Amino acid sequence: MPDATPLLSADTLLPPAAPELEADGHLYVFGYGSLIWKPGFPYTEMHPALLRGWHRRFCLWSRLYRGTPEAPGLVLGLDRGGACRGVAFRVPGAAAEAVLAYLQEREMPTAEAVYERRLLPVRLLDSGREVRAVAFVANRRHPSYCRLCPQAAAAAIARGVGQAGPNRDYLLNTVAHLRAMGVRDAGLDRVAALLPPA
Repeated sequence: MPDATPLLSADTLLPPAAPELEADGHLYVFGYGSLIWKPGFPYTEMHPALLRGWHRRFCLWSRLYRGTPEAPGLVLGLDRGGACRGVAFRVPGAAAEAVLAYLQEREMPTAEAVYERRLLPVRLLDSGREVRAVAFVANRRHPSYCRLCPQAAAAAIARGVGQAGPNRDYLLNTVAHLRAMGVRDAGLDRVAALLPPA
């Protein structure tokens, strides 16, 4: 049974502890990058999903997970415009609080809070159903927000190594998992093609 909190609008900027359960009593989380291949939290279903009004791009400097202050790498963010194919994880309502706390720590560490957590409408492509899902979008006001050409992005990614490993692995894992889902992301493919040999 879902809680009785007021409904939030379709695109809502969320405070850290806001409840986000759908009418079916579940939490939905939209993954578009590393969450696709390394969610790190329990879920009961994973659906191919489409988010309109946002696209996936390397638009955030990473000085922690995929780079250092001396040699920053890049991570993906959702930036305004276009559309993005990814996945929607369905999380039981009883686990929602713990999953949100995990995601807050993973995606919004104090040292690198480059995202805004939003509740966005996504379409589950296997059923056509629309649900509201938690998604982490790029904070354009943050100093780490950037808009690089593919060549500059590839050069930064080739250099970047952080706490979570080489930036190159982050890009190539994301591309490989998207292709396994039947998704070709032209922007990511361009950057991957420009990577120098390892």
